[in-house]
Amino acid sequence: MNHPALPHFSLAGWPRRSFLQLGGLALSGSTLALTSSPDYPAAAASDKPAINDGFPTQSPGLAREIVKVSHFDLSRVKELVEAQPSLARASWDWGFGDWETALGAASHMGNRPIADYLIAKGARPSLFSATMLGHIEVVKAFVAAQPGVQRIRGPHGISLLAHAKAGGEASHAVFAFLESLGDAGADAPAPLAQSDMDAILGVYVFGSAEPDHIDVTADKGNVTWTRRGSTGRPLFHLGERVFYPAGAPAVRIRFSSADAGMLMTIHDPALVLTAHRQR
Repeated sequence: MNHPALPHFSLAGWPRRSFLQLGGLALSGSTLALTSSPDYPAAAASDKPAINDGFPTQSPGLAREIVKVSHFDLSRVKELVEAQPSLARASWDWGFGDWETALGAASHMGNRPIADYLIAKGARPSLFSATMLGHIEVVKAFVAAQPGVQRIRGPHGISLLAHAKAGGEASHAVFAFLESLGDAGADAPAPLAQSDMDAILGVYVFGSAEPDHIDVTADKGNVTWTRRGSTGRPLFHLGERVFYPAGAPAVRIRFSSADAGMLMTIHDPALVLTAHRQR
C-alpha cells in the first residue's frame, strides 16, 4: 500500500524553553556521577567493583547524560568521555524512537567545539555533522550518491537545512547548496484552531499509577505531550486533531470526542495506547 508523504518540519519557531525541554535539557550542572549512579552504585573501598544488572551493556543513565550535555556543556562532555571514552558514540531515545547521538545533539545546536571534540574521540561523523561543520564536498557527495537524501530529518525531526543554518558562517556554502535543492528544509505543520487546542488540552489517564498520566499542554500555540516522569514531546499537527511527536513522523496521536469525554489514541504504528481525559 502506498502511503502519503509525511510532512517535515523545523523547530526554528519553537520557544527556547520548550526547545530545551525537547531533549530533557537543563542548563544547570548534571548531578550524575561516574562512580555512583543507579546503574553503577558506589562500592566500599574493600568491595569488588559494583556491576549493574545490564552488564556488559553500558549505563543508560550515562548514555542519556552525554547526549543531553552534548547540546551545550563542553566541560561536562570532556569529563564524561575522558572517564569512559565509548560515550563519545552514545545515543538516546527521547521518546517514540526519536534517537539522538551525542554528535547529533552538538550538530543541530551548531556547537562546533563539542562536535569537533566528539569526532576526535571517536564519534562517527554523519551527513548532519558534515552539514553543520560546513563540509560542502562531503554534503555534495552524499546528495550525488543518494538522491533525495537531503529530505531526511535529524533528531527531533530537524531538517538538514536547519543544521546548515546552525553552523553559521562556516556552513554558509552548504546552506546555499541545500537551499538550491528546494526540499532540504521543513514543511510547516497544519494550522491548529484555538478551539481545537482548547478541546484537547488536559490530563489523560490510562492507569492508576502516576506515570499512567499524560499531560497535554500548550505554550505560545505549541502543543506538548508529556508522560509524567518522562521528557515532554512537542506535537505537530497534521489536521483534524491528529498529530505526530517530534522526531517520530510515523506515530499518530489522535484526539476525538467519546461518550466518556475526550479520547486520546496512539498508534506506533499499531494501536498501543488509549487514554481518557480526566473530567
